[in-house]
Amino acid sequence: MSDASIPARALRSTVTDGGEVVLTIDEVEVGPPGPNEVVLRVEASPINPSDLGMLLAGGDVATASAADGATRLRLPDGATAAAAGRLGQPMPVGNEGAGEVVAAGGSEEAQALLGRIVAAVPGGMYATNRAASLDQCLVVPDGTDPRDAASCFVNPLTALGMTETMRREGHTALVHTAAASNLGQMLVRICADDGIELVNIVRRPAQVELLRSLGASYVVDSSSDDFRHELVEALRATGATIAFDATGGGELASNILSAMEAAQAGAGGGYSRYGSTTHKQVYIYGGLDRSPTVLHRSYGMAWSIGGWLLTPFLMAVGRERGAELRQRVADELHTTFASSYAETLSLDQVLDPAHMADYARMATGAKALVTPQGS
Repeated sequence: MSDASIPARALRSTVTDGGEVVLTIDEVEVGPPGPNEVVLRVEASPINPSDLGMLLAGGDVATASAADGATRLRLPDGATAAAAGRLGQPMPVGNEGAGEVVAAGGSEEAQALLGRIVAAVPGGMYATNRAASLDQCLVVPDGTDPRDAASCFVNPLTALGMTETMRREGHTALVHTAAASNLGQMLVRICADDGIELVNIVRRPAQVELLRSLGASYVVDSSSDDFRHELVEALRATGATIAFDATGGGELASNILSAMEAAQAGAGGGYSRYGSTTHKQVYIYGGLDRSPTVLHRSYGMAWSIGGWLLTPFLMAVGRERGAELRQRVADELHTTFASSYAETLSLDQVLDPAHMADYARMATGAKALVTPQGS
C-alpha cells in the first residue's frame, strides 16, 4: 500500500462566463489510494464522441487558438447558458483508458492488481496518472498492450447494451445508424456471433463495402436514391422493430419508423387507421447531427422515441449481468471488441488546434487515441 501522493499532468476543460472554452494541462496530485482503489499510470485513452462533449463543450473548433499554455475556443451564441452548470470549473476529461497499476489500496483485491495492466472508466483519463475504484476496473489478459485495452468500456458495452436491450424489450432484430464506426463494426461481429439479424445504415458507398467485408448481410446507404426501398426490404427480411440512432438530428429517426411501419404492412392483419399494432422503437444514443430531430407522423400510433445511455442501462441490468458483459469484453478483446485508431496524440497534441480539427470531425476511420505518457 502506498501512502504517498503521485504527481500527474492532467487535461482540464473550463467554460468561462465570457463565452470561451479554455483547455489546459495542469499539474495535479493523485492522492494515496483508498482500500479498494488503485492508481494507474495511464498509457492510452480514446477520444470518443462522448469525450468531445466534455472536452470542447460545443466550442467552435475553427476559432481555436493556442497561447501561453492554453487553447481557447469560442462558444456559439447561446451555448454558454447550456453550460451553466460547469461555468468556471476545470473539468477532467477522458471517460476510459488503460495502463499499469502503480499503487494500490490495502485490500487484498487491490493489492492483487499491482503491476497488472487494467482498463478503467473513472473519467479524467487524459492524465499521466489516475485513481480508480476496483468496480471501475477491468483486468485484461496478461501481455495485453494498454493501447489494445484502451476502449474496453464505452463502445463494447454500448454495443452489447443494444443487443441486451433488444432482448429485454421483446424485439428480435435491430437497426443501427452510423454503422461503419468502431462501435458499429463491433456490433456486426456481436450479431454474427449471437445469431441476431442486424440492419446497418451507413452514409457512403465505401462504408457499405466495409461492412459487407466484415460479413454484414444488410447494409443500406442513406445517401442512395433507393435508400427507403432498400431499408423497407431489409426490415421485411429481418423483422427489426428497434433501432439505435447515433446521428440524433434530422429526419433519419422518423424515416426509420416509417420504414418499419411499411415493412409491417404486409405482415398480416386488417387495415387500421391507427397503423400496425407492432411497437416500433427508436433510441437516440448520439448526436453526430446537432440539428433538431424532425418527426413526420407517418407510422401509426405504436411507436416510441427515447434516449439511451450506457450508465443507466448498466444500472438497470444490475451488477451481476454487468459483470458478465464486461467479462465477455475481456475474453474477446482482440476479436469482437478490437479497436483501431487513425492517430495517437500526446496530451499536448490534444490541445494543438491543427490536431483538434481532425479528431473533432468524428469521421468514420478517424478515431484518435491519447497517449498521456507521450506520443
